[in-house]
Amino acid sequence: MRLLERMRKEWFMIGIVLAIAGAKLEPSIGVNGGPLMPEITVSYIAVATIFFNSGLSLNTEELTSALVHIKLHLFIQIFTLAFFPAAIWLLLQLLSITPINEWLLKGLQTVGCMPPPVSSAVILTKAVGGNEAAAIFNSAFGSFLVSKHGLINLLLLL
Repeated sequence: MRLLERMRKEWFMIGIVLAIAGAKLEPSIGVNGGPLMPEITVSYIAVATIFFNSGLSLNTEELTSALVHIKLHLFIQIFTLAFFPAAIWLLLQLLSITPINEWLLKGLQTVGCMPPPVSSAVILTKAVGGNEAAAIFNSAFGSFLVSKHGLINLLLLL
């Protein structure tokens, strides 16, 4: 009975291990154009579901009040999408003279230019007692700005 209790408690980790094992055994299921259609399910459905679930946990007044903080949103977007990538670029210039693998540096550059994932932004903001609604908005907006379709649509609106 203790094994069953432990499995119930660790269901998420067990699910991750099973998903990885399944992907290793049959990788063709998750490829673009495969039965799971990740180009649609991950890009649109999963992201929308994450934002929807995050939004459900918020009070409507909190969300509305968070939307009017234009200076806060502007600061966060500039910091996330301009200042931080520039700081990473400077760090990479220093690291490029060391024997660190060039692909590791390219990976760091790529990650440094991405907005924070919703889960990290919201969980860390909630953990320190910050403005959770603003975190959700800025994470969603930042993801929209850097997405292939989002940036093009934004430029077309301007």
